[in-house]
Amino acid sequence: MIRIKHRIQGRQLLFLVLSILVFCGLIRYAKITNDNTGIKYNDTRGPADTQWHFTEQHGINCLDIYEMDPVALGKSLELRRKVPPTPSDQSIVNRTSDCTQFLVSRGYREVQISEQELDFPLAFSLVVHKDAHMVERLLRAIYAPHNIYCIHYDLKSSSAFTEAMRGLARCLPNVFVASQLEMVQYGGISRLRADLNCLSDLINSKIRWRYAINLCGQDFPLRSNAELVSELKALKGMNMLETVRPSPFKQQRFTNRFKLKDAQSQYLANPVKTAEKKQPPPHNIEIFVGSAYFVLSREFVNFVHWSPQIKDFLAWCDDTYSPDEHFWATLIRIPGVPGEIKRSDPDISDLMSRTRLVKWQYLEGKLYPACTGIHVHSVCIYGAAELRWLLNDGHWFANKFDLKVDPVVIECLERNLTERQRELQHSN
Repeated sequence: MIRIKHRIQGRQLLFLVLSILVFCGLIRYAKITNDNTGIKYNDTRGPADTQWHFTEQHGINCLDIYEMDPVALGKSLELRRKVPPTPSDQSIVNRTSDCTQFLVSRGYREVQISEQELDFPLAFSLVVHKDAHMVERLLRAIYAPHNIYCIHYDLKSSSAFTEAMRGLARCLPNVFVASQLEMVQYGGISRLRADLNCLSDLINSKIRWRYAINLCGQDFPLRSNAELVSELKALKGMNMLETVRPSPFKQQRFTNRFKLKDAQSQYLANPVKTAEKKQPPPHNIEIFVGSAYFVLSREFVNFVHWSPQIKDFLAWCDDTYSPDEHFWATLIRIPGVPGEIKRSDPDISDLMSRTRLVKWQYLEGKLYPACTGIHVHSVCIYGAAELRWLLNDGHWFANKFDLKVDPVVIECLERNLTERQRELQHSN
């Protein structure tokens, strides 16, 4: 009788211990996940080189940053004063000298994709000019082995940077350097031609990609490749970009000719407006303005590549100011183009187009919260306190990020992407 009583008590004790363990597990699960927002962090470790050194070294919990915990945010602000020097361009040159070690250490060989992703390859145009380490982190964040990536580096870039970009292309079979490179001039047509050069190479590639997306070196994705594919499929062949009617201020960019070079054929630091008026655009094309950034269907890119009408318009844009900011916005309004947005349709602003989330200083407090990083040319370089806003706003990519300003927000975005992609793979 005493033995039976002891057995019952032992079982009750065991049940109590198990209940406590389960309860603690649920508390931990609730702490590291948030089902309403989709943000997820756990303690899974990747390859040695893909761990998030800065946040872990300083005891920063990305979920606390996301939840706007004052202590965590205060710690991240304090760490800005201690940000270590960013790796040099030569460091990427050195890493890519041994491709096998580079691919393993950075986790490129561990990237897994779903059947839905495999059936919907994407093409990327990366127009970059500095900070090879950040370019590589961007590439790793958007990388999938069935996609294709064109890198256009500025002919003015340092030799170490260009060598680093060629090293990335050598180590990754679906990454290549554009066959034609430009000396990119701020405000000039060379920025537009850089993307067009990549698009020309991409349209002639063997990979039958569905959409083309252009990025720069200070962009970063807010969605995993699987999530991006899901949203792009929902477009059903339509394009995604900003296209609005120009204000009188913006009209000055293409009503007068702009001078790009001096008498010695040297590019000017900035295009200079002349008194000479331009003729109206060819083919009765109506000008719209927008952004240099786009998400374009293969059918649309193919049309742009072959159309004599588009070639005439491109030639007309040659002496306008920042033609990359009215070229794509105008083309999408031309009657009959694949995925056409009718001229009579309402404006599509940058906040309506999900291609790129940019925070302008003069619109802070009106359209979005204040920048917690720093401003450069009126554009916010994000700080850690904007993590929640970035992930919840609904855009696919954001600009701008800089390791020298705030590495915490970049690492937390990397961790979040890794967990989202891993969860989608497990659910398939």
